[in-house]
Amino acid sequence: MTSTQNTDKTDVPDMIVMLTTIEEQYGPICDHCLGRLVAKRSCGLSNDERGRAIRIYAVLVNDTHYKGSPKDCWICGDLFDTADNWAEKICHALEHIECHTFLMGSRTPPLMNEAEEMLWTDFELYSPEPIKSEINREFGKAVSKRSDLLVDFKTPDVVVLVDLVTDGIDVQIRSLFLSGRYLKLERGIPQTHWHCRSCQGKGCEVCNGTGKQYADSVEELIGAPILVMTKGTHVTLHGAGREDIDALMLGTGRPFILEIHNPLIRTVDLQEIEKAVNEAGAGRVQITELSLSQRSEVETLKSHKGHKRYRILVDIDGVVSEEELQRSLNELQNATIHQRTPQRVSHRRADKVRKRTVLEITLLGKKNREYEISVLGEAGLYIKELISGDEGRTNPSLSNLLGKQARVTELDVVYVEGM
Repeated sequence: MTSTQNTDKTDVPDMIVMLTTIEEQYGPICDHCLGRLVAKRSCGLSNDERGRAIRIYAVLVNDTHYKGSPKDCWICGDLFDTADNWAEKICHALEHIECHTFLMGSRTPPLMNEAEEMLWTDFELYSPEPIKSEINREFGKAVSKRSDLLVDFKTPDVVVLVDLVTDGIDVQIRSLFLSGRYLKLERGIPQTHWHCRSCQGKGCEVCNGTGKQYADSVEELIGAPILVMTKGTHVTLHGAGREDIDALMLGTGRPFILEIHNPLIRTVDLQEIEKAVNEAGAGRVQITELSLSQRSEVETLKSHKGHKRYRILVDIDGVVSEEELQRSLNELQNATIHQRTPQRVSHRRADKVRKRTVLEITLLGKKNREYEISVLGEAGLYIKELISGDEGRTNPSLSNLLGKQARVTELDVVYVEGM
């Protein structure tokens, strides 16, 4: 065996003594568990090969008959003899799940772990391998041999957990991620599912037993057809910001990533998905630019601080001329706005003052007695409060500059800067 740094204090003769002592004082030990005690002292061999080499050397030194690896190993109970049986059970558990890569995991009985750790301490071993590592490796090899699945340590399609305590198998399916842009064409739809405020999702008279505050959401309207096509359990929509429930999302749409949890089908036709979503959500929600994504892009999406353009209708108390309004808008152009967390979101946002810039604000015209205005602002600029002042919590504001109360009666998001 090739020695490495930080090796055990034992040399090969000591290993023979260790083997004899273990079998005399503890009980029979299989080649896997024996070889695992010195696993990090050599490379190129499996643990059962290491154990067999120690056992054969002991036979040669003691001039005895080689009897092979004993049965009823006091550490693992001959667990590694069952690897093929476990592989068959695992492959059966994965039959209805589309997956190409996997990663093995295991839960071992406490007594099994304590047994091998007892030897580490008693023999002052510094280079053993934990039994979990060998179980994961050997069972994984057995699964690969019976299937076309490949081991992937970074982003496996499934993680298979063998529970040796309950004799069960738990399969964790990696989420599928799709990115795109959505348009919201109907007011009154929140971006994501909201639990009923009265029952917190349990179902009550207020929500007619649905457990929902609103009948639909962008998340559900996009997700429902996709769940049918991927056979997932549920979806989570991650958006690049969110529009108010009473606002439309127009223009090129808002960037989003949809996470499909526990998909049984991973290979999807993106054009077919886009078509199915747009047909189901016609007149309400539409999606474009659909593509495959991954979990790492969710954080990038949420941390992106893109500019946003809004088209709003503003109602102003009293009489105001267009010239007077234009002067106030000119003062807001490129102004730094100090906004304390608005009252309408103070229940879910930290109470602090944020500084945001109005990059562009333009009077588009007049509709009846209301004014149509275009606003391009930094990400995080509260538009309704920019107009109303929110009882002095936003400064400067259009209301403050006019000296008359102004309010947004209609708001549409018409542009969200992409990543």
